[in-house]
Amino acid sequence: MRDVIVAANWKMNTTPADAGELARTIASRTAEPGVVRVICPPYVSLAAVRDAVVGEGIAVGAQNIHHELAGAYTGEVSAPMLAGLATWVILGHSERRRDAAESDALIGRKLGRAVEAGLRPILCVGEQLVERESGRAQDVVASQLAGALAGHDADTLLAAGIVIAYEPVWAIGTGRTASGADAAAMADAIRATLRSSGWGPRADAVPVLYGGSCTSATIGEFLAEPGIDGALVGGASLKPDEMAGMVARAALTAAARRAAS
Repeated sequence: MRDVIVAANWKMNTTPADAGELARTIASRTAEPGVVRVICPPYVSLAAVRDAVVGEGIAVGAQNIHHELAGAYTGEVSAPMLAGLATWVILGHSERRRDAAESDALIGRKLGRAVEAGLRPILCVGEQLVERESGRAQDVVASQLAGALAGHDADTLLAAGIVIAYEPVWAIGTGRTASGADAAAMADAIRATLRSSGWGPRADAVPVLYGGSCTSATIGEFLAEPGIDGALVGGASLKPDEMAGMVARAALTAAARRAAS
């Protein structure tokens, strides 16, 4: 059975002074069985969050890594530097693709570094509005996957616990919304792309998260879809009440899947 996951991407929010308390509050409000919880704070708050959630069953993730192990890359953080601070990492987020012009090939190199360092990767893919409206959404996502996964062994990535997050970029902070059916169709397309890329039935073992604007009021629509295994949450993940509601709903999904299996 695939993991049911709620991952919090705090983006460029919190400081070391307040991140720990927020993480502790979220931890205490989200102690639900069957749900993998991950908090991804800014680099400067990783240690504070790590210390705050010791013993709480919450994993800590970074929001990015560099594609090299070390070198003259001012302001960057490599995968080995995260040892003892994080066990997960987000790769290829739409904001990194937009603001840092990250290519699929570059993201693929980062994926390799993450796996080498023992970090569990959340690989983000998703289309822009013009791509969806022109009927190219699935082709775009398939191309992103192929580019990032090129040269990587399926068994190695499965052993690393790879997770795919589908980000409909057109539905993030725009007022537009993706439906559960939209996300489910893309999850099917993602696994079909993996199968056709040599993964075969192993593609069905890969968790797919919804990575659009998600709240406690909307997450149920996505978790009702058998192909969606949780959410990568942005702004709402900074609100303990929202996180509590989302994890509680995810726990119902996890329980129902356990019973069905």
